[in-house]
Amino acid sequence: MDQPDPRAADEVTRELGAAVERASVEARTLLEQYAGTLADGMPGLDPMGVIASFQTLGLRLLSDPMPFWWAQVDAARASMGAWQHAMDRMMGLERHAPELPQSADKRFRDPEWSANPLFEFIRATYQIYANALLRLALGADGLDEHVARKVEFYTRQFVDAMAPTNFALTNPEVLRATVESGGANLVEGLRHFLEDLDPATGQLRTRMVDTSGFRLGENIATSPGAVVFQNELMQLLQYAPSTARVRQRPLLIIPPWINKFYVLDLQAKNSFIRWAVAQGHTVFVISWVNPDASLRDKDFADYMLQGPLAALDAIAAATGERDVNAIGYCIGGTLLGATLAYMQARGDDRIRSATFFTAMLDFTEPGDLGVFIDEQQISHLEQSMAKTGYLDGKEMASTFNLLRANDLIWSFVVNNYLLGKDPAPFDLLFWNSDSTRMPACMHSTYLRNMYQENRLCQPGGMTINDTPLDLRAITVPACFVSTLEDHIAPWKSTYRGAQLLGGDVTFMLGKAGHVAGIINPPGPRAYAHLQGPAPRTRNADEWLSAATSTPGSWWESWDAWAAHFAGGEVAARDPGAGALPVIEAAPGSYVKVRVA
Repeated sequence: MDQPDPRAADEVTRELGAAVERASVEARTLLEQYAGTLADGMPGLDPMGVIASFQTLGLRLLSDPMPFWWAQVDAARASMGAWQHAMDRMMGLERHAPELPQSADKRFRDPEWSANPLFEFIRATYQIYANALLRLALGADGLDEHVARKVEFYTRQFVDAMAPTNFALTNPEVLRATVESGGANLVEGLRHFLEDLDPATGQLRTRMVDTSGFRLGENIATSPGAVVFQNELMQLLQYAPSTARVRQRPLLIIPPWINKFYVLDLQAKNSFIRWAVAQGHTVFVISWVNPDASLRDKDFADYMLQGPLAALDAIAAATGERDVNAIGYCIGGTLLGATLAYMQARGDDRIRSATFFTAMLDFTEPGDLGVFIDEQQISHLEQSMAKTGYLDGKEMASTFNLLRANDLIWSFVVNNYLLGKDPAPFDLLFWNSDSTRMPACMHSTYLRNMYQENRLCQPGGMTINDTPLDLRAITVPACFVSTLEDHIAPWKSTYRGAQLLGGDVTFMLGKAGHVAGIINPPGPRAYAHLQGPAPRTRNADEWLSAATSTPGSWWESWDAWAAHFAGGEVAARDPGAGALPVIEAAPGSYVKVRVA
């Protein structure tokens, strides 16, 4: 039999490429006309700007269609190689295997994805075309940076959604369960789906956790303590000592107001609060209110004045101590940075050291959250908040879930609807599902001043009570604890913030992500962490190269640093023993208010 002439194949390829290029001219004209007809109605039709971004990508590809053409050719060739390999395996032939995509993706951990030739082909084909789409999204030239980021993000969402693991007929685990149960898994999955579907709105709220087994103050958030102060925005909790003597300076923890504080007090075994108390700290924690429409006009300045600044006054009354050490977690750390700048400008030195857990002060590189920050999206959000007076916590939760869609969306779709299993009772996911609202005014100010305009890192960029804020003027010793895989506060962004402060700064980098990297108690399963030189002397990559790995949890390294600012030892302080009486037992009533 004659062998195919490769020159003839190349000629066909060139002719097809030329045809694509010719067709693109007319197609481009049609798309431009279509885009024009949608322009006036686009904000309402596409409040996230997704359609408009992909229109821009489509027009760009039509102006230079060859990358799109060659991506299809390369993917088709790779797919044919995968198919030939699958046929060879089915017939027991030993031939040279093609270079199939390999991945540590845990979605494909079932042995059938490698052992079964058909499922190996399905997996390889999916990965081939997924990689081709992502390369196109990443490699399109001439796009605005924000449009390019949005195209990449939503292409990844599409690729994740189309994974064969998400469909019953192409998921070997689901097929096994269907055969073994006689289809009962699919019936149970349908029941779960209908339970999660809101008949009034048509919205699907996939459950991540069995919440029935958790009770705040009973088996979660159980560290003993009491509410000793409250106002309309927060309750201040003081925790009971577990040692006879304690460190002189109390420790104030400022959590984010987009989540509830008890992520730091889930169970006795992983509670940072309980552990800090055991090290001799007198721990105070702010528990933010879950606001309703009556607090719609509360602004970022109110959260500062009625949050950490009010807490400092209350702590002095409760303990007799003027000075404290402070921790800010996530945007609680952003608030701590603003508070320190405000206090510095007013000559107030009551905070003697500051720790920032995964907190950004410079929002130049906000990570994937930047996809949701532009004028169109913020304006749409503000219009929505104007009707209710707040941002519903479920909307914020949905945004964060998209950042880790495979872990926080699709894994539960498979578990709940295809396998028909009930979600597990897991403390961290219970906390994650316990969302909070945000007052309209404060949330708008935060999005615009921090994410959109990046004002906090600019000297005088923000003003509170006629006081310009300047982070560079802060001389308080500071420790930044960030995590290597953080998708909410990328560590290189938190590092930029650490370089802004004017005092001595220590930087530690933990493993894992935004939450798991922080909730990392000492013990045999603790992640190691990195410590390195002062941030001011090097950029992030240089710091990482010079850093050394320290075994075990960063908690212990942080406590060794914090001990320098804790003062001497004094007799243990019980909640209510000072000038502030006990209002109610920890964890308080504010934290128990749930979004319906």
